[in-house]
Amino acid sequence: MTRTRYGLRGSDAVESLLSAIFSLGGIGYAALGSGQEVLMRTAPGLETGTTAETNFYEELLVNPTLLGLASQRALLDCGGLNYIAIGYGDFTQLILPIQGGHLSVGVSRKANPGELAARIRPIVMRCGLDRKPPAPWLTS
Repeated sequence: MTRTRYGLRGSDAVESLLSAIFSLGGIGYAALGSGQEVLMRTAPGLETGTTAETNFYEELLVNPTLLGLASQRALLDCGGLNYIAIGYGDFTQLILPIQGGHLSVGVSRKANPGELAARIRPIVMRCGLDRKPPAPWLTS
């Protein structure tokens, strides 16, 4: 696995989460974002048209913004946000809110995002990184 680190310290929970995500198979890319910190990994031998720099800014700026907007909407009357799936040219980017930030996973366009999110959520929970419920005043 190629590692690209931008300040995020690889705690045991983070390392366990990333290993388990890649063990699902068919995962080409995984990233964790928290505030100004990003940790990105790609599967060995993966060739893409994206660069580490553009991926970094996607994880730092784009994905947290999309999650913030979608989460606000989901809290109105949809029961909260589970994930966002973006269909890029050759792959689908699945973005899940986790405790303190987000998890981003790149997979083949043939993958079913809902099924993949359902397989990832228990892994996130086992690693202790499941998002905490929103403050009670936000859900009433």
